[in-house]
Amino acid sequence: MLNKLFGKSPNLLVVGDLMLDHYLWGSCERISPEAPVQVVDIKNETTLLGGAGNVISNLVSLGAKVCVASVVGEDENGDKIESILKDKNIKTDSLIRQKDRKTSKKSRVMASHQQVVRFDKESKEPISASSEELLLKLVENELREAEALLLSDYGKGVLTPNLTQKIITLANEKNIPTLIDPKGSDYSKYKNATLITPNKAEASMATGIKIEDEESLKKAGEFLKNDLNLKYAIITLSEDGMAIFQDAPMKKIDTVAREVYDVTGAGDTVLATLGFALGCKLEIEEAAMFATLAAGVVVGKLGSATTTLEEISKYKNSKRSSKDKIVKSHDLKEFLSTKKDSKTVFTNGCFDILHAGHVSYLERAKSYGDLLIVGLNSDSSVRELKGESRPINSEGDRALILASLEFVDFVVIFSEQTPYELIKELKPSVLVKGADYKDKEVVGSNLVDEVHLIDFLEGRSTTKIIEKVKK
Repeated sequence: MLNKLFGKSPNLLVVGDLMLDHYLWGSCERISPEAPVQVVDIKNETTLLGGAGNVISNLVSLGAKVCVASVVGEDENGDKIESILKDKNIKTDSLIRQKDRKTSKKSRVMASHQQVVRFDKESKEPISASSEELLLKLVENELREAEALLLSDYGKGVLTPNLTQKIITLANEKNIPTLIDPKGSDYSKYKNATLITPNKAEASMATGIKIEDEESLKKAGEFLKNDLNLKYAIITLSEDGMAIFQDAPMKKIDTVAREVYDVTGAGDTVLATLGFALGCKLEIEEAAMFATLAAGVVVGKLGSATTTLEEISKYKNSKRSSKDKIVKSHDLKEFLSTKKDSKTVFTNGCFDILHAGHVSYLERAKSYGDLLIVGLNSDSSVRELKGESRPINSEGDRALILASLEFVDFVVIFSEQTPYELIKELKPSVLVKGADYKDKEVVGSNLVDEVHLIDFLEGRSTTKIIEKVKK
């Protein structure tokens, strides 16, 4: 799934409430003598894009081409937002400055990785009729090149019901998917969108259905999808992943964050990654898997965080199960095309009854590069090589045991007597074989940069184990 996203740069339009996320970082070592409150000694402060701006930052981090349409005030905070957008090479042609409007700014005091207090300065009333009319025209113009439309609603007055419906209609006329991070309890203004992404609490409030088990979750999701005439409804479930509702029964995508420091902006990351994936033409389930991985990365960071494809890939690989390492050659070929800087090592064998000799050999093989691929002879090819009594263990069992080894990155089953065609397809940098191939031709050696022969541990072999069992 990730290999389909590397190198892609979809054109995405973000419309919504822009704001500033202001952080005051410090430490706390005493209580104030004036009141029972902490005294935070401020060491540093940072200002980032927040709200719809955090969606934009996530998209830029992923490599998308982003355009923004919004309304901010004619004030210092509005100036700051425009400056940050320009620094990120985001077009500000569709950024409207409305007089007498306060640009949203949320200031958070952070002490020892904990948020102590937050204070806000902002306007919450709907944007003016003239701003609404102009914004619609600007959005219509920007949709000419957009591959997906993301509406980031923070309830600060930009996405009025009337404007939201008109924008969705424009996108539908152009067959552009509209993704919405909703706000409030009345979701009627999101009708006919492609999908919405409320969390469990938001979905409960909007539907009036208390989500407390699988049945109530299913009921709430199906209600949202059908009542709003959506193509999909997605309910995010925090550490439990997310639930997708489409024509088929509810589908759950699980995720587990290693450590949760701060959930600030996690919903923005989900919206951004879903939009990025759908803009790259991924199917909804693949897009949801991508979004849950990204959310798992950002909740392990402090503040309104972003992530990159490289970070998501690393996170995914760190969470892979043994089964995930057993892959088809064409899928692995696509993945390796995104890893040009990695040194790939290939070895192959029957690995019928895994023993200490195998483990030592494979661990040494991995030391010659970054990724170790094991080509595993199928049951039919083992019979051709070893006789009808072999293999002892099936190819599925052998593959799973190999994949459980930490230093094995991928296992590919092949049916030919030699791995030549597989090596030709995967194009590894290094080929490793046993030392018994000394002075012999190593199949595939003409296709790689390096060949290494490794000594086996004396006295260890599958054949000897079988003979011992028979005795």
